[in-house]
Amino acid sequence: MKVAFCTQDMKRVDAHFGWAKNIAIYEVLPDGSSFVEAIVFDGDLEEDGNEDKLAPKLEAIKDCAILYVAAIGGSGAARVVASKIHPIKVQEPEAIDDILLKLQGVLKGTPPPWLRKVLEKGQEKTFDFDEDEVKQNA
Repeated sequence: MKVAFCTQDMKRVDAHFGWAKNIAIYEVLPDGSSFVEAIVFDGDLEEDGNEDKLAPKLEAIKDCAILYVAAIGGSGAARVVASKIHPIKVQEPEAIDDILLKLQGVLKGTPPPWLRKVLEKGQEKTFDFDEDEVKQNA
């Protein structure tokens, strides 16, 4: 699953979604993680009620299942959730590497229901039919 991190320094989750200079994206699996890309945003990103600045960020994270932020406004959170991305707010700046290790640990065990739902993002719903059943009904 892809996970996005709002960051100013590329090391910690320390940025508000709307005015993050960088979003780091990682692929996270139970046995490891890998850096995918860093998306850099410039221009006037300060808090100003300008919702248009969110569109490029939402586009950048569209394939992600989780978004870690230091803060996020109500409309930004609503738009993230509407994109089927689960936002997680950290209480204080937290190292991305530490979060990745925690996520891997959770994925190795039994993920909580919200994370199981997040893991289904982008996967087609499949149904396992026994071949014999299908032949009998044909």
